[in-house]
Formats: sequence, C-alpha cells, structure tokens
Amino acid sequence: MHEQSARPKRPARKRLTADDWADAALAALAERGLAGISVEPLAVRLGTTKGSFYWHFANRDALVAAALARWEELSTERIIQAMEATEPDPAARLGALLRGATASATEDPLEVRLFAAADHPGVAAALARVTERRIGYLAHLFELLGFPPPEARRRGVLAYTSYVGHAQLAHAVPGSVRADPAYVAAVMAALLTP
Repeated sequence: MHEQSARPKRPARKRLTADDWADAALAALAERGLAGISVEPLAVRLGTTKGSFYWHFANRDALVAAALARWEELSTERIIQAMEATEPDPAARLGALLRGATASATEDPLEVRLFAAADHPGVAAALARVTERRIGYLAHLFELLGFPPPEARRRGVLAYTSYVGHAQLAHAVPGSVRADPAYVAAVMAALLTP
C-alpha cells in the first residue's frame, strides 16, 4: 500500500447566485453610481471569478437589469408586504413607512444614485415602476383614511416627494436634514390634515 499525500482540504466555496451578484451590483452602485457596476471588481468583491458572472448573466446589461429588479423587490414590494402583514392601521402604516424611509434616506445613497442615473433607459424604467407603485400604495393608504381618490393620490405624491427631497438633501448637503421624529410627525400632521 502506498500513502496518500495529506493535502489540506479547501473549504467548499459557497455557490453564488444571481441575487448575490445583483446585491453586489447594488452595493457598488450605491458607492460609485452606475459606472461602479463592473464585472471584474465585483468578482473580486465576491471572491470569485468572471466565470461565475457569465454562469448567471450574458453581459453587464443583464446584471444591471437584475440589480434593478432586486432593488424593486427589496425596497418596495417586500416593504409593502411587511407593512400589510404587520400593521392593520393605515395611519400607523403611513407613519412607519415615512419613519423608515426617512431614516434610510439619510444613511443609504442608493436611491439618490439611481435618480442621478435616470438617463439610463433601464434605470428610468425601474424608477418609473417603483415611483408609481410607491405613490399608488401611499394613495391607497390615504383612501383607507377616508380621502377621496384624487385627493388621496395628491397626498401620496406629496408624501413621496417629501421622502425624495429628504433623500436628495441628506446626500447633497450632509447634516442639513436628519431622521428626526419631530420632522416625520410634522410631515404626518400636514399630510393627514383635511
């Protein structure tokens, strides 16, 4: 009998998914804008090779599309589903949404970067879908609170533009706005006053 050489076993590498790549692309987009989505640096970030990328995506455009779809799912659909599942009161849902969105707007530059890249057709389409979904959901909450549909829609737009403006200012002029509970309470009071 001969001895087998005792090679140390490498730990099995986690098999990356398309969502892993999309999440890494979103992180890069938040850090450096749309130009930050580049295959080789993402592969390094993920500790893998470009081959893994090509296993999941035909090209960079496909990765950008997957990242945008992932953003849509995580930052809109899952949040709405969580609100619907956990908070029966529409006013409390509205308040929770505004508090959460305002807090994340000051910390996470992703949406500001997406607005800055709105000249990219894929980003523009994703922003249009997300904006309509979010305003539509906000309008739905205002309808549940007794506002007629046109007024509910107007208030949904006001609530959403308040969030977008907050996000833009938080990143353009750091320190100019904060996730202040009094600010959110004032916005809520203004939005709920008939």
